[in-house]
Amino acid sequence: MTDATDTTVTDTAPEVIEDLHSEAVTDPVTVLTADLQRLQAEFANYKKRVDRDRALAHELAIGAVLNELLPVLDDLDRAREHGELTGGFKAVADQLANVTTKIGLQSYGEAGTPFDPQIHEALMHDTSADVSEPTATAILQPGYKYMERILRPARVAVTDPE
Repeated sequence: MTDATDTTVTDTAPEVIEDLHSEAVTDPVTVLTADLQRLQAEFANYKKRVDRDRALAHELAIGAVLNELLPVLDDLDRAREHGELTGGFKAVADQLANVTTKIGLQSYGEAGTPFDPQIHEALMHDTSADVSEPTATAILQPGYKYMERILRPARVAVTDPE
């Protein structure tokens, strides 16, 4: 009887070992495949985040340079208003204006537009029956934005309704 039991155990042992071996091979492959997919997804997200951060840093750097040029552009505008831009200096001023526009610097602020504290800075205040809502009636200094980011708000005189 002992021999029969041993034979039965011996006959079934290779099948059990094969089943265990095939499960052991399948599970590590599945686990490793899942790990690989997870790592690929993490790497893709990391790459997207780095690209986004790099683009933001580039935008901020250009914005910082343009912000430093704003007083120069203001001086050139004042010189243009007084007729002092002539000859070679006018060509340099025009070229500087063209370059900053090509980079993406936009000047904004028009008299008669509704006052918006997000993009305007009120320096003077008045009341009038001619307006129905708070209005920027005079642009004292134009505002500038780059890539929808306000570099400097437009400085305006505001008129409120009476």
